[in-house]
Amino acid sequence: MKIHEYQAKAILAKYGVPVPKGGVASTPAEAREIASQLGGRVVIKAQVYAGGRGKAGGIKTATSPDEAEKLATEMIGRNLVTHQTSPQGVPVNKVLVEEAIGIARELYLGIVIDSARRLPVIMASEAGGMDIEEVAAKTREKILKSYIDPMTGFQPFLGRRLAFGMNLEPEQIRPATQLIGNLYRVFQEKDCSLAEINPLVVTSDGRLLALDAKLNLDDNALFRHRDYAELRDPGQEDKLELEASKHNISYIKLDGDVGCMVNGAGLAMATMDIIKLMGAAPANFLDVGGGASQEMVTTAFTILLSDPKVKAALVNIFGGILRCDIVARGMIESSKQVKIKVPIVVRMRGTNVEEGMRLLAESGLPVILANDLKDAAGKVVAAKERKQ
Repeated sequence: MKIHEYQAKAILAKYGVPVPKGGVASTPAEAREIASQLGGRVVIKAQVYAGGRGKAGGIKTATSPDEAEKLATEMIGRNLVTHQTSPQGVPVNKVLVEEAIGIARELYLGIVIDSARRLPVIMASEAGGMDIEEVAAKTREKILKSYIDPMTGFQPFLGRRLAFGMNLEPEQIRPATQLIGNLYRVFQEKDCSLAEINPLVVTSDGRLLALDAKLNLDDNALFRHRDYAELRDPGQEDKLELEASKHNISYIKLDGDVGCMVNGAGLAMATMDIIKLMGAAPANFLDVGGGASQEMVTTAFTILLSDPKVKAALVNIFGGILRCDIVARGMIESSKQVKIKVPIVVRMRGTNVEEGMRLLAESGLPVILANDLKDAAGKVVAAKERKQ
């Protein structure tokens, strides 16, 4: 689950991470009022679930309350297109108005889970203010890492090591160590999958400040944080992904045009891989789960077919707890709710596969049956090309 920058900074501030003074505005008039309270010279930042805002015109500096109101008028109510959004962009409904800061240096600080080591890792770099992926690709030596043992937790010496590695001044080592420790507390206590400050700046008067902030909250831990529901902004999320989440269906929209419905995340990844190997690209990741009901299958298949980019669909099912006949009935029921305009390739194996295949064969749906995964991928790519 993603949240906005202003929400992330409010959380960080509660944990003792220094952030700029500012406020969030939903109207240009509110932006003007906040700018007046901050002395006039402010930064206007579009609040969207995407990076790359600065290069896309989503972060601008105003020298007066009048200019702040003008810039807010240009942003609020429009879509912002960045390298992390679709070509249509995402709507800007709010802007963050912050005091303009004199910046001496830009640093990077972030915490994620290292899946290989199965440990939280704190990453820091003196090359902040730019994409960390670019730093990793071109100057990997500038990225410092400290792994955290959950048994002992964050230790101050780890923070000092990172602070020295970022070439901070001696008087900045102690506050930097405390800041890093506080960020780790946020990461742990708020069940984050990502806690990132980029840039973490050294101001012209020597202070450390989280100039930008990003917190991603682990969906699997939402039951422990009932208050997170009020942080969610549905207007920033893809409509199909939002609909899927309401039904506990794992669905992620991608850039391709071959829709996929699979049961099991590993099988879904393998299905997507072989579609790529066959020269096409998947339109989505969709895992209905091992124990899905007929209603969930119906909803999942309807969501898949509702994507206008889908030119062909591949249903790849290994029937265990989820029987093949349940999948077939779900697909048939879905066809009553949304008109099927694309070819569908089905590969099924497992429990009640004969019954599932019989139901599909007698349904009148434009189904192409496949024997194995390679055969299915080849047929769906061929069907997509014929349709084009």
